[in-house]
Amino acid sequence: MSKFADALESGKFVVTAELNPPKGTDIDPLLEKARMLNGRVDAFNLTDSHSSLMAMAPTAVAHRLIDEGVEPILQITCRDRNRIALQSDLLGASFLGVSNLLCMTGDPPGAGDHPDAKPVFDLEAIALLKSIVSLENGQDMGGSKLKGAPAFFPGAVANPGVPDLEKEVRRMEEKVEAGARFFQTNAVYDPPAFEKFMNVAQRFNVPILAGFIMLKSANMARNLNANLPGVTVPDEMVREFEESSDRRETSVEIAARVIKGIHQMCQGVHIMAIGWEAQIPQVLEQAELTHAV
Repeated sequence: MSKFADALESGKFVVTAELNPPKGTDIDPLLEKARMLNGRVDAFNLTDSHSSLMAMAPTAVAHRLIDEGVEPILQITCRDRNRIALQSDLLGASFLGVSNLLCMTGDPPGAGDHPDAKPVFDLEAIALLKSIVSLENGQDMGGSKLKGAPAFFPGAVANPGVPDLEKEVRRMEEKVEAGARFFQTNAVYDPPAFEKFMNVAQRFNVPILAGFIMLKSANMARNLNANLPGVTVPDEMVREFEESSDRRETSVEIAARVIKGIHQMCQGVHIMAIGWEAQIPQVLEQAELTHAV
């Protein structure tokens, strides 16, 4: 099993963070962030052309992180590749030592920096999970046998803040049946609301990591409320930024408070710092989550 899988199985509260591969070939800034956080964070998600913004293939970055002794989680979206390309990339990732996967359907390309790109969506997240299980069992989706089978630790995403919680939980159940072995969620800012979700979702007996996007301003909080379905930043947090004289300090305080509030409800947290990765150690300290990986 991967170090990430081992950490989840150990029962400790796991911390993951998100890194975006660059638009270009210079990955030094990404490596610096990973080195800075390695030992504080259990694993790092590598996004797959996040928000349909073209970037370096995350598999290459994942391989480099492994060389650095850093644990990657490879995000895979169905947006840009058909089932042939997805399976091919999965086999290549396995050959390069990548085992942790996060399977996502993906955002449509119209919102990205290549709006005229043709979307593929040959598969969606559940079918992608099934294809991974098939590869692990030694055959491709067409039924042909493989010469050597990969071994993966696949996960999926969940959205605890959607209006139709029953529908979301049913989809989670389908993902578990398809092979998902952990979940990372959309951003959580309201611990009591998240607890209602967990009271239902914990029946799957699959580790769930609560997502958290670090807020940078009142305007960012408002934009999340307006544009990210299922994510609600409470009004009091917006007011904290409006009255703040130090946005970074306020961001850290809110992050630590929310993480402490959900600590007993789930198996970990997935922090999306979006450029403020240097604040993650302070968040973990204030949330009393400092631990050796």
